[in-house]
Amino acid sequence: MPRPRLFVTQTQRLQLNAGLTSAIQMLRTDAAGLTRYLEEQAEANPHLRLDPAPLPGPGDWLPRWSGVIGAAIGPDREAEAPAASLMAHVMAAVDRLMTRPRERRIAGALADALEPSGWLGRPLPAIAAELRVPVPEVESVLVRLQTIEPAGMFARNLAECLTLQLVDAGQMDAVMQIVVKRLDLLASGDLARLARLAHSTPAEIMARFRIIRSLDPKPGTQFASLSAVAAREPDLLARKVAGGAWEVSLNRSCLPTVTLLEAERGTPDLAAARAVVRMVEARNDTLLRVARVVLTRQRAALEQGAAALVALTMAEVAEAVGLHESTVSRVVAGTAVDTPRGTWWLRQLFSARVGAEGAESSGAAVRARLERLVAQEPRAAPLSDAALALALAQGGVEVARRTVAKYRAALGIPPAHRRRLRRLGEKPAAGA
Repeated sequence: MPRPRLFVTQTQRLQLNAGLTSAIQMLRTDAAGLTRYLEEQAEANPHLRLDPAPLPGPGDWLPRWSGVIGAAIGPDREAEAPAASLMAHVMAAVDRLMTRPRERRIAGALADALEPSGWLGRPLPAIAAELRVPVPEVESVLVRLQTIEPAGMFARNLAECLTLQLVDAGQMDAVMQIVVKRLDLLASGDLARLARLAHSTPAEIMARFRIIRSLDPKPGTQFASLSAVAAREPDLLARKVAGGAWEVSLNRSCLPTVTLLEAERGTPDLAAARAVVRMVEARNDTLLRVARVVLTRQRAALEQGAAALVALTMAEVAEAVGLHESTVSRVVAGTAVDTPRGTWWLRQLFSARVGAEGAESSGAAVRARLERLVAQEPRAAPLSDAALALALAQGGVEVARRTVAKYRAALGIPPAHRRRLRRLGEKPAAGA
């Protein structure tokens, strides 16, 4: 019979305490989630005071409004064709809204006139003349297209874009109508004159400003490959400064200010409050460090667009900032950065290398180029997957036809024969 023996073993185990768990969760929390967490902490801890995020003045609008509102109010003309994913969304809506071939033909011409912002880039008389139909008939189709989500699509100018969104949200009243008509006064901060014109008060004008500031002046950019961010406050701001360098900063207008209320004698609540303040500072510092490395590597994309994205992995960023790869993954999970080209998810600036050796590119750049090729192809002769692969190769990126088909499907772009039928005003047969 075996005799009992006593063994001594040593093991190591990582156990996360409450503070470490909170710090990890805070790293992957966006500004809205962080605000909710801080509100809960301030309500329960008397040593924490939370001041609301400062609202920018009417003359200091958020970056996503730059180029849309200012001294000269008017359309934000963009040279690039609208993203194919935007067109896929619009043409799917046309299939639902339009039943007659004549309506579908007019809707197709209006869709072709869309800009990346979601605005209409050509005057209605020019479109009507090209189609040889009366202008009122084009206007009738346009009104129906303006019901497509998100609100503001197919607007002819900024005032109409905002009006469509305000009506959709039930926020349009007599005072708001005056504010929308005189956006130049709002941009310059002349609230007193606006109040006189609207027979209102500066406080009521400021309330309308808060509502307008929450709207999206470029609803079409929600469908771009890097801009599929719902209308929300970005966590970071990226702007070009003197000398051509890029500066990345926290968007303070979406974060409350946390103040530590010291006491003569230390208490458990005071220690917990100090821990919260330290975690917020660490979170913000880590977010900025990671974002600065990512956006420095992707400077070409900031200046030229998604087609200039370079291949970038989280391991490369983690090595550059001295963090673990999992920490970088948590930081970029739900972070949005506002750029002159729209609001981007930081996560989407990472992309693997694709293509043959010597002619490789990032997957995100290939998708962006594919969208552009489809958006610029002849209306009556859409490019097949093989033709798209050849066009990409001529641009210096060699990918297989099946890779093109995979990216096209992921972007919601129909095959060439379906695109051709839609543009000719014919409804594709079911299952075609």
